[in-house]
Amino acid sequence: MNEKVVLDREEMRRTLVRIAHEIVERTGGTDLVVVGIHRRGAVLGRRVTDRVSELVGAQVPLGDLDISFYRDDVRLRSPDGQPVVHSSHIEFPLDGMTVVLVDDVLYTGRTVRAAIEALFDYGRPQRVQLAVLADRGHRELPVRPDYVGKNLPTARDERVNVRVEEMDGRDEVTISSAPPGDAASNGGEPTAIPQEERA
Repeated sequence: MNEKVVLDREEMRRTLVRIAHEIVERTGGTDLVVVGIHRRGAVLGRRVTDRVSELVGAQVPLGDLDISFYRDDVRLRSPDGQPVVHSSHIEFPLDGMTVVLVDDVLYTGRTVRAAIEALFDYGRPQRVQLAVLADRGHRELPVRPDYVGKNLPTARDERVNVRVEEMDGRDEVTISSAPPGDAASNGGEPTAIPQEERA
């Protein structure tokens, strides 16, 4: 399978630093929390939070969110195609806060819709913003990110693979052709590990 690297390790680092600076510029860094969407969005959320905290000189609260049972396709999946469930960790109040959701790839917008629904089970933020490492287009819902690492025009039969050191042993973003019949060719999970449909 041919893969084209569109972000290498250093480019990913610089991209996340830029996103952190933009977050601070637009929010002032006050009444701010960051919530990463499992799986790789949670890893990227931690990195962004570390940089934002450095910039504002105070620790910004960090949470992570599993949206498996909030997805609108859970009932449509076969029993052996059900998502792997992870724990959510939001151990701080959300009421009146600016929440920055962090994900790896933005595609149809359905993952973001599910994340917002899950988020409101924990409180009522003043506003919710979205930061993504890669926006590959093909939106099905009216979702637009506030912070974008890289816009990646892609065909529907291509796959965007986000790999992070903590899970995959290296940092990179690649584009590849999806295997024939691969219904999950829409997101940021590398083919070397079990797929989670991304949106």
